[in-house]
Amino acid sequence: MRIEFKENNLLLEDDFSITKLSDKADRLFKSQINNWELASAGYKSLSSVQIKKFEFDNFEVEAHFNPGRIISSSAKVDSKSIGERPCFLCVKNLPLEQKAVKANGNYIILVNPFPIFPKHFTIPSINHVPQLIYDEFENMLLLSKNMGNEFTLFYNGPKCGASAPDHMHFQAGNQGFMKIDDEYDKIVEVYGKIVYEKNDLRIFSVTGYLRNFISMESNNLKSLVSSFKIIYKLLSKNGEVDEPMMNIICGYENNWRVIIFPRIKHRPSYFFEEGKDKILISPAAVDLGGVCIFPREEDFERVNKDLIVDIYKQVTINDEKIRYIANEFKDIIGS
Repeated sequence: MRIEFKENNLLLEDDFSITKLSDKADRLFKSQINNWELASAGYKSLSSVQIKKFEFDNFEVEAHFNPGRIISSSAKVDSKSIGERPCFLCVKNLPLEQKAVKANGNYIILVNPFPIFPKHFTIPSINHVPQLIYDEFENMLLLSKNMGNEFTLFYNGPKCGASAPDHMHFQAGNQGFMKIDDEYDKIVEVYGKIVYEKNDLRIFSVTGYLRNFISMESNNLKSLVSSFKIIYKLLSKNGEVDEPMMNIICGYENNWRVIIFPRIKHRPSYFFEEGKDKILISPAAVDLGGVCIFPREEDFERVNKDLIVDIYKQVTINDEKIRYIANEFKDIIGS
């Protein structure tokens, strides 16, 4: 369903001296934490987040105890539950205190009042359309470029951590917060293999990083979009109904860097256990980026390296599948 976007009192009053989207987002952030109690409390709560760090060969994973994320981590995303609740990303359902700035035509930027990052934004479409990336990937690239190198943009598939699978949206947070932001170059050097390299496009496959991924680097929008669609169709052979399961992390600094984490499962087995065996974790892009979010203290206290390894293993694709995608991509695109 498409809706007419009525600005009414939603949009933050424009300051025409500010032209960069990242600066507009910063201004929105300051306004919201000063004038919206829920957002102010959410960001103050980040000072009490507890962190454990786990060292692996050539990389690090953090576990965060962040009770403010309990709603997102435990969200019911089955069709019945979604149909019975109003969409919390639709303009008409936003809190009266929530403001926005326009971004890339059909998108707006909102401050996320239940943050993981020191500055955490949700970027929904103004239209109530499903969370599906195929036709929106170009918008993701454009949004990433316009947000600049201060922020990392990410996408959670409808069955890969999105708490609103019925409404198309991205999220953005401080660049450098996720471990992969700074580890990427070393990880590709140590664990990566070049799948394709021509002109200004480079594509890598990475195994051995606990969560296998495909990455793309280029300053050519069309090359990235066409390459992504090939990878998307190769992943579609897994047979998912809506779209192939994936999380995507995207950054821009002189060129785009896109990291695609193919998935095999929405949530690990621990999520569905009862009593003392239950661990409430619903891995999404941030978790795969190296910051695992645990909203319950009892779960955080149990976290160790073995648990981290097993969570990643349960939800991400294996080496064989990554190699298959890489080989098929090369056959399709040619040398």
